Amino acid sequence: MNARISEIRSYPVKGLSGSTLSHTKLEPGQVIPGDRQFALGRPGFKFDTTNPVWVPKTNFLTLVKDEKLAKIDAKYDDEKNLLTLRQEGDVVFDFMLATPEGRSSLEGFFADFLTNEVDGPPTLLEADDHSFSDLDARVVSLINLDSVADVAATIGTDLDARRFRANVYFEGLPAWREFDWLGQHIRMGDAVLEVVKRTQRCAAINVNPDTATRDINLPRALQKRWGHMDLGVYARVISPGEIWPGDTLSKLN
Repeated sequence: MNARISEIRSYPVKGLSGSTLSHTKLEPGQVIPGDRQFALGRPGFKFDTTNPVWVPKTNFLTLVKDEKLAKIDAKYDDEKNLLTLRQEGDVVFDFMLATPEGRSSLEGFFADFLTNEVDGPPTLLEADDHSFSDLDARVVSLINLDSVADVAATIGTDLDARRFRANVYFEGLPAWREFDWLGQHIRMGDAVLEVVKRTQRCAAINVNPDTATRDINLPRALQKRWGHMDLGVYARVISPGEIWPGDTLSKLN
C-alpha cells in the first residue's frame, strides 16, 4: 500500500469553505487545529458558550440547507483573528472576530446575504476548547480520493472532492479499502490514529462547490449503487505527530 496524503484542510467557520494547510500537528483526542472553531447559529438558536455541548448541525448555517454559502470563499487568519470573505475572487468583507463590532458586522452580512433563506441575523458562536463538529466526538475526517474517483466513474460525472469537506485527502489506496481500517490503528505521518467510524453522507455533498447549486443527489446514488450512504472515515488521534502532504498512511494492526 502506498497511500499518501494529498491535502490537509481545516474549516475555521462551520459551513464555509476551508483552508489548505501546509502541515499541521495532531494532538491526542483533538481535532485538526482550528477546525470548526466558529459556527453561525441559525436565527433564534440559543447556545451556552460557557458550557458548550454538541448539538446537531441543523442548528447552524450549513450547506445542508443553505447551498448559497458555497458562493463565499472564506479565509481565516488565526494570528490576526481576521476573517476575509471573497465572492467571485473579490473581497467583500474583512471581519475582526475579536471585536463585538466585527462579529456584529459578520452576522449582518449573512442576514443580508441569505435574506430569502433565513429570518434574521445568525449568531457567530465560539467556545473555549470546543469544535462545532458534525460528529459528537473529537475526530479527524479522512477521504480516499480513489473512492471518490470510483463513485464519479460509476455514476458517470465529474466530482470535486471538496464536496466532502474532509480534513485529510489521500490517494494510493484501492477504492473503499479504507472501510477495512474500521477499529484499526493507522500511522499517518508521525501520528497514530484509530479509525472509529464510517462517514455517513447527507445533502450537503449535493452542493457543487463551484456553482453553489445542488446538481446531483449523491446520497441516493451511493445507496442505490453500494447499499449505503457512506464515503470517508473518521479517526481519533491516539499519538501526537506532525502530518504533511506526501506523508504515508499505513495500517498498524
